[in-house]
Amino acid sequence: MIVRTIFKNISPLDHRYSIFEQETYNLVAPWVSEEAAILTCIKAELALVLAHLEERGTLTPALREKLIAAGASVQPEAVYAEEAKTRHNIRALVNVLKAAVPQEVAPLVHLGATSADILDTSLSYRIKGVAHHVLIPMLRTLELRLCDLAEEHARTPQVGRTHGQHAVPITLGFAVAEYVSRLGKSILEIKARANGLCGKLSGAVGAYNATSMISPDPEKLERRYLAELGLEPSEHSTQLVEPEYLLRLLLEFNTAFGIVANLADDLRNLQRSEIGELKESFADDQVGSSTMPQKRNPWNSEHVKSLWKAFSPRVVTFFMDQISEHQRDLTNSASQRFIADYIAGFAFAVKRMTSVVESLVVDKERLLQNLRGGAGGIPGGICAESAYILLAESGASGAHETIRRVTLKAERERLTFVHALSGESAALSAIEGQLKKLMLIGETETAIDYFSKPENYRGLAAEKAIDLARKYRASVG
Repeated sequence: MIVRTIFKNISPLDHRYSIFEQETYNLVAPWVSEEAAILTCIKAELALVLAHLEERGTLTPALREKLIAAGASVQPEAVYAEEAKTRHNIRALVNVLKAAVPQEVAPLVHLGATSADILDTSLSYRIKGVAHHVLIPMLRTLELRLCDLAEEHARTPQVGRTHGQHAVPITLGFAVAEYVSRLGKSILEIKARANGLCGKLSGAVGAYNATSMISPDPEKLERRYLAELGLEPSEHSTQLVEPEYLLRLLLEFNTAFGIVANLADDLRNLQRSEIGELKESFADDQVGSSTMPQKRNPWNSEHVKSLWKAFSPRVVTFFMDQISEHQRDLTNSASQRFIADYIAGFAFAVKRMTSVVESLVVDKERLLQNLRGGAGGIPGGICAESAYILLAESGASGAHETIRRVTLKAERERLTFVHALSGESAALSAIEGQLKKLMLIGETETAIDYFSKPENYRGLAAEKAIDLARKYRASVG
């Protein structure tokens, strides 16, 4: 085997990320590396031998242990060396495994199987494993940190934004709760779809031709085989497992990836100099720019979005692998190998996003300053909706048009919203009456007092943040 320095590897996953993201790399590699692919095929071949022995009533605990030990002795290098001669990956693996197992059971290795019975089944085993043992725990950690943030800042005032413009008040916890809800549902969906992955032992065209020569009940033999791997049989298979089981899981991975990237983009934008509501943590010896010493770039959030840009488009290939001519062709044999890259890239993004959320710095003063500042170029303009609703509730006709005129006057004459509204004495009086009726101000207070604290006009933002955080902490925790 050729051994090369890590810096001569082509994929950044195998040099840059394996060095700087060692913990995540070590979690993912046992499931999606080339070694993992070979070892799980060996595991599948051994599962088949065990199924044959169980069906014949000759499986003993001692023989099971011998077979497991034999499988553990097979090295990927030996399989690759054999493949150089056979030019066939599964036949090479079978030859090596036959030489390792006790000779009395060697004829049972691969008996009744076609290559895809091993490859598709082992792929389902690996993807189910990486989902349950790596991705779901990582996503759960991120989700719980978001729940913490949503609860902690459920009442921290923030200006809402639509179309990049100030809208009406919310809270920071409410903004975070959006991602609590979206990611929480995706985690539950990933878990369900991972549990639905299937395998097969139905032969070259899926009709159980070969196993019908071996067993009086080929489907029972298939169930025995798959039970060793914790899988169920595909309802209908050709030479391949129905592709939609895996496709739907990969699509949900991509859905979660998009949610994480959207979160990264929101956090990145809230770190802009002119907004400055949040900050990524920045170490004392960290450098933000090679030429501008003052820079504190939101590079981790940008990195997450960049990974999403690199890997999300691969969903097109997942769809293309859905198609195979008749009972099987080989057009997915190369493209399907890159699922490993996608999963690794997704894992790196989730880990990086978690580190951002865990160390996020919240500037409450800046949040309040932005909220009380100008909306649409009008200081205090964020109060316009509440003024319109109160005026309409008082029974005034054309309330929206009245308040719209006020905002135009404020913008044109460079007034504050409240100053401009003061010129509409009838409207202001009606609004003030409604505020007192709703007990939003006291008898000695005025509408001006109410509008000076727009953060009070937050609807159910705080309550929603707390409710969603509690709900998803319980459901995914």
